[in-house]
Amino acid sequence: MKYRNIIAAGVAASAGLAAQCASAQGSVSIYGIVDTGVAYTTNANAAGNSVLKMPTLTGELPSRIGFRGTEDMGGGLSAIFVLEGGISVDTGAMGQGNRLFGRQSFVGLKGGWGQLMLGRQLNMSYFSTQKSDVLGPNIFSISSLDSYLPNARSDNAVGYMGTFSDVTVGATYSFGRDTATSGGPAATSCAGEVAGNARACRQVTALLGYDNNRFGASLSYDIMYGNTGAAGGLSSSDNTDQRVILSGYYMLGQLKLAGGVLDRKTRAAAQVNTDSDLWYFGATYPLSAALVLDGQVSRLNVRNSANKTTLAAARLTYNLSRRTALYSSLGYIRNQGAAAIAIDAGGTVGAGKNQVGTMVGIKHMF
Repeated sequence: MKYRNIIAAGVAASAGLAAQCASAQGSVSIYGIVDTGVAYTTNANAAGNSVLKMPTLTGELPSRIGFRGTEDMGGGLSAIFVLEGGISVDTGAMGQGNRLFGRQSFVGLKGGWGQLMLGRQLNMSYFSTQKSDVLGPNIFSISSLDSYLPNARSDNAVGYMGTFSDVTVGATYSFGRDTATSGGPAATSCAGEVAGNARACRQVTALLGYDNNRFGASLSYDIMYGNTGAAGGLSSSDNTDQRVILSGYYMLGQLKLAGGVLDRKTRAAAQVNTDSDLWYFGATYPLSAALVLDGQVSRLNVRNSANKTTLAAARLTYNLSRRTALYSSLGYIRNQGAAAIAIDAGGTVGAGKNQVGTMVGIKHMF
């Protein structure tokens, strides 16, 4: 009799829980981008040889697959989550340092006051250029001049973002900004969360933005601290890498003009201090309902040195449908001094050599 009562009570509790779950309004969606093509670049090594390849990192937009969910809990409050992984379409490998959900992996709450997120997430440097960089993470873009920009994410982070009328505010605080140890610019081996060292691998980002139908502007701040073994010369928690980004855009009918400037200060090991500025200006215009032309000029200047890099790029996109597009990109990069920045993110170039690149590709979103 006693066991029957326990079983009956368990059944009743399970039924009550099922009823609660059924009454909650929730949804989960699967989404993604598959984007790749074929690229040709000159001066890909010190001998000046050209290379024809299928790029690993990106064509027009980085490939990914994601899961997004929400649950309406009433009173304007919702639970949210995102699990999103990067994909190298040319090989099928996972991106962001070989992480399953390296692009985003967070859970949080959302309401009229904004949204609060915990986990690996995009930080405010990523959002700061989102509306002013007309090429985005295209293969020939400011991503080549600063590979951190398309990889501006923070592990172990608490994040907040809220939009009130035309004003957006946001911030992230990371206890350990990057746990990956390999995988290119998305992996810097700074896991943090070290007992007795409150600054080890910490990262703070903040954003203030204003947008309406005609124009917008944003200002962001980003500082990351190092620790033993971290990449980029940040081998101590006393070492820092700081970026301040001011950007904006203006609409003239269907023509969008946009640009920005990024000030960067690196205080690395052995007193290696580097100051640089990166500016960019671009425009985008729909030539027809299906055909869009984008163009951008950008320049990276390392202060107190001869190292300067100028990049000019254009992209023509033909939308076959709402989800599928063909595109062609053309770019030219000029390296001065000892600069050796490749025109394509993740590519190679001979030191001090100029480079021409072109690519044709296809993008499908689902």
